[in-house]
Amino acid sequence: MEKLWELSADVVNSTVNTLQEELDIHPVVAKILMQRGIDTVESAEAFFSPDLKNLHDPLIMDGMGDAVERIAHALGQKERICIYGDYDVDGITSVSLLYLFFREIGGNVSYYIPNRQTEGYGISIAGLQAAVDDGAELIITVDCGITSIKEVEWARENGLDMIISDHHQPGDVIPYAKAVVNPKVLGNKYPFTELAGVGVAYKLAQAVSNDLGLDPSYLDRYLDLVAVGTAADIVPLVNENRIFVRYGLQVINTSPLAGIRALIETANLRFGKIAVGQIIYGLAPRLNAVGRLGSAGQAVELMITANTQRALHLAGELEKDNRTRKSIDSKTLEEAIVKVEDYFDPAVHNSIVIARENWHSGVIGIVASRLIERYFRPTVMITIEDGVGKGSARSIPGFDLYDAMRECEDLLLQFGGHTYAAGLTIKAENIDEFRKRFNEVASARIDDNDLVPKLSINAELNLNDINKDLYQSLTHFEPFGPRNPQPVFASYNVAMSGYPRIVGVDHLKFAVKYDGGIHDCIGFNLGERIDRIDPFKPVNHIVYTIDENEWNGVVSLQLRIRDIKSGAL
Repeated sequence: MEKLWELSADVVNSTVNTLQEELDIHPVVAKILMQRGIDTVESAEAFFSPDLKNLHDPLIMDGMGDAVERIAHALGQKERICIYGDYDVDGITSVSLLYLFFREIGGNVSYYIPNRQTEGYGISIAGLQAAVDDGAELIITVDCGITSIKEVEWARENGLDMIISDHHQPGDVIPYAKAVVNPKVLGNKYPFTELAGVGVAYKLAQAVSNDLGLDPSYLDRYLDLVAVGTAADIVPLVNENRIFVRYGLQVINTSPLAGIRALIETANLRFGKIAVGQIIYGLAPRLNAVGRLGSAGQAVELMITANTQRALHLAGELEKDNRTRKSIDSKTLEEAIVKVEDYFDPAVHNSIVIARENWHSGVIGIVASRLIERYFRPTVMITIEDGVGKGSARSIPGFDLYDAMRECEDLLLQFGGHTYAAGLTIKAENIDEFRKRFNEVASARIDDNDLVPKLSINAELNLNDINKDLYQSLTHFEPFGPRNPQPVFASYNVAMSGYPRIVGVDHLKFAVKYDGGIHDCIGFNLGERIDRIDPFKPVNHIVYTIDENEWNGVVSLQLRIRDIKSGAL
């Protein structure tokens, strides 16, 4: 789909000059800092050097003191503690973190993750009963539970204490648990509300660790788990999330858990060179695959084992599941496109809601994201079984799925999630009315401009300015992610060096000339753009990020093309 290029407003003032001079950085780097609200030397230095010492006191979070008190009692009495989590990467890493932490400090601990196919998302009575049958006296949820009112009440009536640790949006009623730890609960004084589930789990471990008088560095061993879960959940990489991922990547690239090391090997990733992108596109899909197709318990086993051979075996099993998942993805996407084309009119529909019996519930969220790439509309995919639909929804910038679901709440059996990703359960007979209502909500909140994908550009660059010094300055913005994206640049009227060509599977490769030489360029999955390039005239315009490329032991700068146009803009 054609993208609208949006160049950020230029920032030229004394603050930019001050940042440039005091920090000895390229002027374009100073401008990007200003664009991101970093406008003092002190805040820039803190941004460039995130520190674990700057993590907030976990006891500021409402409910944390009560949670620590109940956990301390359980540890002292050797009560059975069950960590109850979700089946995605955030839930898997959250469960693994707390399981390892409590086990290593002498806790009597187990874990439970529901089966996606038979139990669905979140806490279930069946899951609680299984924990009771295993002897649990205290359940700590991670990455779920904030809307499980009936289930928490069942636990209380059956003598089971619960601590809710979650990061999802609460409903109007908060579960009546021993403690509820969620920075999004209304009135919570915690200064950062965008933690992933694994981030909240870490804060809980941090509070318990402090209560036990452990050295603060004791928790550093779990930062690889925190980084994987945080990056995979696509939460804003600012504040504590940025600290977690920065330090967690250091652990991943030096001394990760045996399971993470095994995943890196089976995914054919380069150990020591893992960044956020490798987590999102390499590690996370493999951890997710087993939970999408069945039980995520195997992924937890992988994360908690210290046996290298066992880890390699489990990682191999996850690799097989991921290949199966890809095959199901492909078939489901083909079927989904047929469904969309049957009814979709871009002039009428500002959203997409499609349903079919027996789509695999584990892949519909992925396919919904693929449909957004194609149609750029908030999308809900629903699979129907025995008269009940289970749906996954994905959104576009500017449209809050959770709020939209609330507008349709009377048609739903259950719903929950975030602004950009949500899930729902609905009676099959209500799907047509839901499609109509959801589209009415989308049409009221989305205008034509919102339905055009935007490509945000931080600054225009002269190709002569691209060098290793600039690249090194830009690396200080890492780790990249939501609300801290990799800086994007545009260069206009550039000339080609030689002819563009297609390499690999539909990747566009070419080189551009400047006064001092050439810059190699690669555009992944942009092969169809080759016809837009004029190799004979300097009338080509490129949008790109600046990366390093290593080939045959030689490291050089490379422009990673995000889009290309030719002629008049």
